[in-house]
Amino acid sequence: MASLKLLSISWDTVDSRKLNFTANPPQLSDHCPIFSVSSYIHFTRSCIISTWNRVKHVNVSPAETELSNLNESNQTDFETQNDLGNEVLGVENGNLSRKVKSRRYSAKKGIKRDLGLSFSFRRNDREQERNDFFVNDGELDVNYSVIGADLCLEQCNAILKRLEKCSDSNTLKFFEWMRSNGKVEKNLTAYNLVLRVFGRREDWDAAETMIREVSKSVGRELNFQVFNTLIYACSKRGCVELGAKWFHMMLECSVRPNVATFGMLMGLYKKGWNVEEAEFAFTQMRKFGIVCESAYAAMITIYTRLSLHDKAEEVIGFIREDKVVPNLENWLVMLNAYCQQGKLEEAEIVLVSMREAGFSPNIVAYNTLIMGYGKVSNMDAAQRLFLSIEDVGLEPDETSYRTMIEGWGRAGNYREAKWYYKELKRLGYKPNSSNLYTLINLQAKYEEEECAINTLDDMLKMGCQHSSILGTLLQAYERAGRIDKVPRILKGSFYQHVLVNQTSCSILVMAYVKHGLVDDAIKVLGDKKWKDAAFEDNLYHLLICSCKESCHLDNAIKIYSQMPDSDGKPNLHIMCTMIDTYSVMGQFTEAEKLYLKLKSSGISLDMIAFSIVVRMYVKAGSLKDACAVLETMEKQKGIDPDVYLYRDMLRIYQQCGMLDKLAYLYYKMLKSGITWDQELYNCVINCCARALPTDELSRIFDEMLHCGFTPNTITFNTMLDVYGKAKLFKKVRKLFCMAQKLGLVDVISYNTIIAAYGQNKDLKNMSSIVQKMQFDGFSISLEAYNCMLDVYGKERQMENFRSVIKKMKEAKCGFDHYTYNIMMNIYGEEGWINEVAGVLNELKESGLGLDLCSYNTLIKAYGIAGMVEEAVDLVKEMRKNGIEPDKITYTNMISALRRNDKFLEAIRWSLWMKQMGL
Repeated sequence: MASLKLLSISWDTVDSRKLNFTANPPQLSDHCPIFSVSSYIHFTRSCIISTWNRVKHVNVSPAETELSNLNESNQTDFETQNDLGNEVLGVENGNLSRKVKSRRYSAKKGIKRDLGLSFSFRRNDREQERNDFFVNDGELDVNYSVIGADLCLEQCNAILKRLEKCSDSNTLKFFEWMRSNGKVEKNLTAYNLVLRVFGRREDWDAAETMIREVSKSVGRELNFQVFNTLIYACSKRGCVELGAKWFHMMLECSVRPNVATFGMLMGLYKKGWNVEEAEFAFTQMRKFGIVCESAYAAMITIYTRLSLHDKAEEVIGFIREDKVVPNLENWLVMLNAYCQQGKLEEAEIVLVSMREAGFSPNIVAYNTLIMGYGKVSNMDAAQRLFLSIEDVGLEPDETSYRTMIEGWGRAGNYREAKWYYKELKRLGYKPNSSNLYTLINLQAKYEEEECAINTLDDMLKMGCQHSSILGTLLQAYERAGRIDKVPRILKGSFYQHVLVNQTSCSILVMAYVKHGLVDDAIKVLGDKKWKDAAFEDNLYHLLICSCKESCHLDNAIKIYSQMPDSDGKPNLHIMCTMIDTYSVMGQFTEAEKLYLKLKSSGISLDMIAFSIVVRMYVKAGSLKDACAVLETMEKQKGIDPDVYLYRDMLRIYQQCGMLDKLAYLYYKMLKSGITWDQELYNCVINCCARALPTDELSRIFDEMLHCGFTPNTITFNTMLDVYGKAKLFKKVRKLFCMAQKLGLVDVISYNTIIAAYGQNKDLKNMSSIVQKMQFDGFSISLEAYNCMLDVYGKERQMENFRSVIKKMKEAKCGFDHYTYNIMMNIYGEEGWINEVAGVLNELKESGLGLDLCSYNTLIKAYGIAGMVEEAVDLVKEMRKNGIEPDKITYTNMISALRRNDKFLEAIRWSLWMKQMGL
């Protein structure tokens, strides 16, 4: 079979009209720069051969049959580099690509002819012998009965080559036969063919194994063709990471890449916008001194797309530095790079330089520059450029008009944008979605509702989905602050679509509700024709939640009241949301009605529902009902409270004084496996201080610190109280120092420590803390004074007692019930009834009046003073003032009667006390 080889030609001195090809010219070296021509010949289609200096293109007609004795390494390059050549010559813009590919060049002006290579093939005896090696039982395969180990290497490769075109499995099968017969040793042709198969089958593990095998087999003879085969397969499939992997392995094996390698890699990285790998490959290309125009274009494109404009300009500088002769793609990406960042002067210079380099006017270049002026809203320059297109022998195309519409739209000029839109349609072009979006926004802004209706019709004619169109319309009128005009636009067939399409209907009513057009939303929901109960419930829930989140609670109630009847099966989520809504509005009666309706419907509440109901009762101040709900929840199986509900339960039980419940809940929480956060630690310590042992509280506090959480001031004060009551004053001092360092000490902290020392009758440390309190800038609080009064009084230190009262009056510290009650109690125990009477008068004059504790203290004082009748009168006065006597009242009364030998009366009071269950 005849073979075809290319001569090495100096394009600067040879005229393309005189190019001739001989039948058997010398073959190109593997390391010959591929872009001495833009691409090799591909034998299945015409291709273009061009030079760096833009010599005239030569069309080479396809050969009917593949050259069987073509060197395999060149064949791989033909396949991969022809693809690269097309990429270099082609431009991303569709119009330009079509124009470039459709050009035909001839030697003489006005004459079109193809310079082709004609081939004649004759089957010889050897070829006939090769055909005898095959069998075809539905799929081409080798007739292993007629071949043996004496088959020469050339014949083996020819068979493998033919199988590779027909059957992957049979190719691998024959390759294994060759391996077993010693035919693959240093046989790069065979390895290349099998790597093609692995690439098609995406069997990358097998490909990597074979690469390792080839590297060991051929050593330094390993060249770029082996890796290019795999990189080509990756580039076709868009496998960016795998392509990078083969390239890195190529470098590890000390194999020098060629132009095709970088062309394929950079094209692949451009598709995946992988800037890191692109930068690495680009750096390696320059390091090897290889020039690939498409690589420069790809790098600029990637940087421009990622808005890395400084780096894009750096690559443009490399083009000059590396003395690269830019091709059309290079000029266009440079132009786009400057336009994207608004550097229009530099872009104009690029356009002029492009013309000076011999490139004819190009519509893509003009459109790019128009786009650049549009981005910076310099529409006068864009208009000038648009009008100059015809002056250079070109016609504005579809993209030209589209770009002008976008530019005028960005400048906010509706009149000009509308004119170009009409021209676009008049010339038979179609607007793109961006044009329509621009027009809708302008029409919404300039109150052109009738034109907006026409634009919607154009969108439908283009095949846009109704839901997409509706979203665009709502977004435009929302931005213009004129969403109330949308009902006037949505009519006719479009409105009918909204009524039958669930998605469009939900989009519309959500937008109406968001902007307070509740009546319009309710009308749409009333007119809708679709039937889907579950979807409808979800939609109503979303609408109610939207109103609630925007604090339009009245609208939420209005939408809820318009909901269709639920046939006795209310939606749990909607009902819970409305219970919460009514709670926020303080309408607890309505909220409770919904809860009772849910309860009677037989629907099982979930954890969230119980949380909402519990909080509703807490806000209403009905802790008893909240506890009842919690009891119901505990009886229902499968309810696992979350951390928020646990905190609510702890606070409720604490306020109700349910210490047993607190302890039970705490140990349940430990077993539940929930994650404890800082808020939960604080809540547990504060609520369970009286329900848990001191050791357990101390353990919780230490665990909190170990987890890195910071206790709040209330937690510190609670633990000070716990340690103080347990007489652990060493821990009290240590904890107080810790709180001071964190700046979390307040007046209550001092009061707590003062009370702790007072209860322990440690008067010295109590006085010391009082002084420290003043030294640290805190005024002595009423609580601290009351504590000192109580301690000094009970210790019979009346001088200190009177001194404290004097200091309180000097500091103008107002007395409270606790102060008066302490004074009456101390004076009463001393039998100083006149002082008690004086304090009582002060109490009445202060306007505070007597509380339960005041009455109990007076009864005790009167009993000690032998004033039994006055004590009985106090009980009657209590009831008259609406204060019910408690156990202490009866106890003090009985003690007073016994003290004064009124035993029968004491027994009678004792019986009354038992009857009342006290």
